[in-house]
Amino acid sequence: MAGTKRSKIKKNDQVAVIAGRDKGKRGRVLEVAPTTGKIKVEGVGIIKRHQKANPQSNRGGGIIEKEAFINISNVQLIDPQSGKPTRVRYLVESDGSKTRVASASGHSVEK
Repeated sequence: MAGTKRSKIKKNDQVAVIAGRDKGKRGRVLEVAPTTGKIKVEGVGIIKRHQKANPQSNRGGGIIEKEAFINISNVQLIDPQSGKPTRVRYLVESDGSKTRVASASGHSVEK
């Protein structure tokens, strides 16, 4: 069952975490993995990793903190109108183009 799942959340979107350990936090999407249905959000799902020093790439060793992937179902997009979390739907224009729209307010979430 390989392939990609369609995600209504894209990189650099502002999202709110609605479930899990970091519930209530907000952040910017850093990375989307459509095949696994997971995303990385800035400042959310922080894990500690032991990193070996690598002088060749000028990287120090030690315990580093970084964002882990969280399930895409645990976040909702922030409505640009109200600033609250909302579901997302697509509005299909007559020429066939699709735009992402906040379900709550009906306003476009595109930049």
